[in-house]
Amino acid sequence: MSLPEALLGELDRMVSERGFDSRSQAIGEMVQQFLLEHKRERGEDVMVGTVTLVYENFVAGLQQQLADLQRRHIDEVIGSLHVQLMRNQTMEVILVQGPVKVLERLTDALSCKRGVSCCKMHLIAALIPQLHPFIGAAPAYPRSATAASR
Repeated sequence: MSLPEALLGELDRMVSERGFDSRSQAIGEMVQQFLLEHKRERGEDVMVGTVTLVYENFVAGLQQQLADLQRRHIDEVIGSLHVQLMRNQTMEVILVQGPVKVLERLTDALSCKRGVSCCKMHLIAALIPQLHPFIGAAPAYPRSATAASR
């Protein structure tokens, strides 16, 4: 592969500043990021990531609205973490997994709530293993005689 000299110089500077072992490693990471963004733009793949939002604590009913939205997306919301910030704000980080288009709709619905000052989604091309493999399968334990006779 050939690159213009100025671009090659910038690449070498980035390789050095970021501590890559080689140009190839840096280019590989850039291609991976570009392909990830392409998958995200297509919106057809299932991806995992976070939705990070900052909101005002004093807006009446906001926390309930945010919780209700997450309950309505129970198949996509894995869990969340709340951190109390200065100036009566909360940062919430929501772990999500699902089709990109569904995750984008969830993020849009969260971001447009009055009192939400920042809302960003970050996705990666990976999957969380199934959390409950027993769902939909027969129980792994024997039923008691009384339960079986009911």
